[in-house]
Amino acid sequence: MRPIFPRLLPATLPALVLVLLFAFTLPNAVASELAEAERLLKQGQAAQALAKVEAYVAGKPRELQGRFLMGLILMEMNRPNDAITVFTQISDDYPELPEPYNNLAVLYARQQQLERARMLLEMAIRTHPGYALARENLGDVLLRQASQSYDEALRLDPANKAMQAKQARLRELNVAACVS
Repeated sequence: MRPIFPRLLPATLPALVLVLLFAFTLPNAVASELAEAERLLKQGQAAQALAKVEAYVAGKPRELQGRFLMGLILMEMNRPNDAITVFTQISDDYPELPEPYNNLAVLYARQQQLERARMLLEMAIRTHPGYALARENLGDVLLRQASQSYDEALRLDPANKAMQAKQARLRELNVAACVS
């Protein structure tokens, strides 16, 4: 199977960071510290970006923007368990925000925990029904779950031509979703 979200993080990281920074009114000092961390991240210096954000968040442990950026950096650094901890804490502190649920769902989907990812995406959509990215990701998770169901059905009845055809179409959809 191909990865379910191969383009998600690289394609959305800059947009998520920009939304994060501009969706809230930030004091200039906060904006400049986080902007510096974002710049470092974009330059491929994730460890330095993380150090800067960790220092910032240490003085403001419940501050949203820094914590969210920390979670994104941890995702970029392939530290999913740490990112899950950060986004879970954010979703506990700010249950009305859809982005932490979406990012948690991406992390769980990468770990093949598709049911958990689905539930988190549904939570993101409940908090913000117009959140298109969460809806797209939910579609990807549902495609993956459908594929797994067809795989199991074919394991039980390998001669079923109708299921073979459905699975082939589903794989084409999944490949197309990963390429676009």
